[in-house]
Amino acid sequence: MTRLLPGVLAMAAIVVASNILVQFLFGQWLTWGAFTYPLAFLVTDVMNRVYGASVARKVVFAGFIVGVICSLIGTQIMGEFGPLVTLRIALGSGIAFLTAQLLDVAIFDRLRNGGWWQAPVISSIIGSSVDTALFFFIAFSGALTGVLPGDVAWANEVLPVLGMGPEAPLWVSLALADWGVKLALALIALVPFRLLTRKILAHPA
Repeated sequence: MTRLLPGVLAMAAIVVASNILVQFLFGQWLTWGAFTYPLAFLVTDVMNRVYGASVARKVVFAGFIVGVICSLIGTQIMGEFGPLVTLRIALGSGIAFLTAQLLDVAIFDRLRNGGWWQAPVISSIIGSSVDTALFFFIAFSGALTGVLPGDVAWANEVLPVLGMGPEAPLWVSLALADWGVKLALALIALVPFRLLTRKILAHPA
């Protein structure tokens, strides 16, 4: 339990903070939640390196449960355009989180004997890419409108990608901006990953 607790608390804090901060815009294509959510991969990777894949998966499931609770609360809070969290967003968020984090754990475990940086970088980049693709497609794609309820017409407004590229639904620009932040943070997170794993392994509980 002592192994799990720090990871569970850190993951829970990140999930709760991200669910709150996603309500606040940062520029035209991002929310503040885009800068906190990728830290979930850092937590997963640190737990994986220090305690192994089994413990890391337990931390992921704890984060998933916290995310479900946040989504349920969000469906009861009314914003300017309806509930803060719709069924589509809740499904997209839950499926993307669980799939991407468990994929991250599996890839990290496979690469754990390589260079110290290889497992966290490769697993985070692949996990982040899958997370972004799944969430934005499930939550906002017009292709799923007939299958999942929820008005996502605003997300399918056709505009130049990131304001300067070829035209595509708005959600594509949102996804690309989110993905770019995740990739940047996957590299930046190498510094705290190295420091944390060294410190914990040097002074095991």
